[in-house]
Amino acid sequence: MMIRSMFLRHRAARTTSGLALVLGLSLGVPSAATVQEARDFMAGVETHLDALGIKASRADWVQSNFITEDTEKIASDARLEVLAAVTKYALEARRFDGLKLPVDLARKLMLLKLSIELPAPSDPKEQAEIAEISTGLEGTYGRGKYCPKEGDCLDINAITRIMAESRDASRLLEVWRGWHTISPPMRKSYQRFVELANKGAREMGQPDLGALWRSSYDMSPEAFAAETDRLWKQVEPLYKSLHAYVRAALVKQYGAEVVPAEGPIPAHLLGNIWAQSWNNIYPLVAPPGGDPGFELTALLKAKNLDARGMVRHGERFFTSLGFDPLPPTFWDRSLFTKPADRDVVCHASAWDIDGIEDLRIKMCIEVNDEDFATIHHELGHNFYQRAYNKQPPMFRSGANGAFHEAIGDSIALSITPDYLRKIGLLQDGAGKGGGATGAGKGGNAAGQASGSDLGLLMKMALDKVAFLPFGLLVDRW
Repeated sequence: MMIRSMFLRHRAARTTSGLALVLGLSLGVPSAATVQEARDFMAGVETHLDALGIKASRADWVQSNFITEDTEKIASDARLEVLAAVTKYALEARRFDGLKLPVDLARKLMLLKLSIELPAPSDPKEQAEIAEISTGLEGTYGRGKYCPKEGDCLDINAITRIMAESRDASRLLEVWRGWHTISPPMRKSYQRFVELANKGAREMGQPDLGALWRSSYDMSPEAFAAETDRLWKQVEPLYKSLHAYVRAALVKQYGAEVVPAEGPIPAHLLGNIWAQSWNNIYPLVAPPGGDPGFELTALLKAKNLDARGMVRHGERFFTSLGFDPLPPTFWDRSLFTKPADRDVVCHASAWDIDGIEDLRIKMCIEVNDEDFATIHHELGHNFYQRAYNKQPPMFRSGANGAFHEAIGDSIALSITPDYLRKIGLLQDGAGKGGGATGAGKGGNAAGQASGSDLGLLMKMALDKVAFLPFGLLVDRW
């Protein structure tokens, strides 16, 4: 998943115009706007937001990698500067509404109004409040641990491993409930966060924050919602079939007293801390004849690959397509493993600090098949970020957030047995029947039966089809 600063999706870069243009606009300008004034306004905005954006990116990076009260305050202050500036400029940009503008300039103004992911109210006190809340929530999440009565405290990485590997229903329920004790103290702050964000969105002419987000796809929020409904209805029957099949397999594993015959499947049994992807329970639901004959996690460990070595494999995938290698700073500045001496936000993310070449990933990598795929996904963001770094300033971003994710997911689909053989992880002749990043065991090195493509398809379904209603629910809620 790509998470930079929540304000930098609209990354603005360096221009030759000065801040005087921007500051002058805030003091009052003639009411009859002209195209040249719009150009000058946008040039000044880009210059200012570039400086603020880089500062906020660096502060966010430090706060995510060194979670303390001090770093939260530094990140909050930098975030506040961006919030205040973008809110101010988005409101001032309304002055050019209705003016016939060149297509590129009109789009820049539109992106300015829509691209901020966290609109702040115009009240300076409320701007400071929402900045402090947002950094505080991130810090609380990153520090979160479940401390059972007996034994060591468990952070998100430890709980993720248990959720993925354990087949003890009572243990899974315990750690799932334990992890969810972290969120109730966040509730009051989060509720206030939503109130302030919705107020900021309304000041920008949107009904609420959700409508503002759904306006970023070159269609109205209503049209976007209708399109997602249409697409969901196409795949809903497949999801229901998968859900029923997985339920039946889990009943065999845990019994009918644990897995109900109707209604939702208990979330703690689906192999993922958020129940958004079910691929970790593949061994429990693998279709007959679908065994790929290899286990990627075992192959990675047999090669003695560490986190950095896995990322090198990901980089070589992209250089094999003709892309330049990642810059040396990527290897110096990225976070690949969880430090033993401090709290960090482990959620995998790709960062573009300066909009040009300072690319990084932040990820607490485990040597397993899931993280191997995630690395390829995150690097997909980085290479896409660099691909548009010579675009005009306001266009230095993806087509939209969903397209950015699609780039990463498309790349991750390339992790097939043929790819694994080409990079030396899988011996020639193994995994001939398909299987992708399989967790299957057994089989033979001479190849599989023709039906073993079912393993590949099931792995994809557990990862991608299972996620769809989760994503739709988050969007709707």
